[in-house]
Amino acid sequence: MRTLEEVQATLEIAKLKEEDLLSTVHCLSFGDNVSSADYCLMELDETLCKHIESGESLVIRGDKDERAVLCSSDKTYDLKIADTSNLLLVVPGCRTPDQLTDNQDSTHVVHTQIWGFCNSYWELRKQRPKLRKLKKLLMENPYEGPAIRGQEDNTENRYTMEDLLERIQASEEELKTHLETIHACRIDGYWRVLDFDYEMKLLGHVTQLVDSESWSFNKVPLHTSLEELAPLEPREMIEHCLNCYGKRYIESGEVFYALHEDRVCWGLALMLLQNAVKFNLKEFQDVWQQSVPEGMTTRLEQLKGVALVDRTSRPETISLLRVEDLPEDTVERFHHLFSLREKWTEDDITPYIQDLCGEKQTTGALLTKYARSSMQSGVKVFNSRRPVAT
Repeated sequence: MRTLEEVQATLEIAKLKEEDLLSTVHCLSFGDNVSSADYCLMELDETLCKHIESGESLVIRGDKDERAVLCSSDKTYDLKIADTSNLLLVVPGCRTPDQLTDNQDSTHVVHTQIWGFCNSYWELRKQRPKLRKLKKLLMENPYEGPAIRGQEDNTENRYTMEDLLERIQASEEELKTHLETIHACRIDGYWRVLDFDYEMKLLGHVTQLVDSESWSFNKVPLHTSLEELAPLEPREMIEHCLNCYGKRYIESGEVFYALHEDRVCWGLALMLLQNAVKFNLKEFQDVWQQSVPEGMTTRLEQLKGVALVDRTSRPETISLLRVEDLPEDTVERFHHLFSLREKWTEDDITPYIQDLCGEKQTTGALLTKYARSSMQSGVKVFNSRRPVAT
């Protein structure tokens, strides 16, 4: 262990003036059996530091064949190893200059032991949660309604919230939000996504009831709806449908739902497009408008990200193209889109790439990076930067 005299001699050799330095000198030494594999260092921003200091936890998630991500309660971060040319020392109890209360007049030595060292650390970068796998897992056993008498419900491939958190690379809050987005519901403790035909059957019951009772679609009474439709479907499924396609409110002590026009029109359009490769646009619009409750107006803007209109064909057509069915990887997404259509207008392609945008990133920046622009009949269009095999 170095003495004060040895420290002073070292300063003299290094041509450093003792009066220019703090009076506290840390003398570092390696402990027994210290290894670089003993510790992993992680760089946290101020938000994550406060998260840890408040007693919350961070979780690393990912299956063996996936790249690991770090999740807080509401955000997801990519983990990347960053190398450094400086040796990073793990020194418990070591105080930085701003933590020292240097009131001593003379120099003194503090002996500190190094517990570990690293020449790399984990760098965190906020990223989109990887949620595509969630729908895939839940679709292994979609809920098709109550089991028919004499038949048992399929109990395979069911997932609790804990199961999903183990498998999905997303924070709990992001996971719950997406479960709501895909209209999943909790049945007997397990999260289930409804079979599409069954969900449309429920929506059909609700819209037909609204029309038959001549209710305003902005004022659908919950109690009466449950009483009228209970002989057809479980009450909790009717209420789940109303929650998916409407907004709950209370008036004079009674619960009502205001059906969301865009959601209802969207759902019924998907039902019409589900089994058609391409649909004559004019015929589709007529049938679509006739299928929605009285007072609702169908608009193509309601189908952004789920259906694609081809204005170049004669007659004009519309076909199902859901963003949730496209590749999650950015490069693969663009490659797939350009294999479907050589040239895209910005309005057409934006709904299919906006979910790829990172924090503070725009669809314009994505198009600049992954596509080429040109003018076609006075309209800006985008095509692939590389040859696309069709």
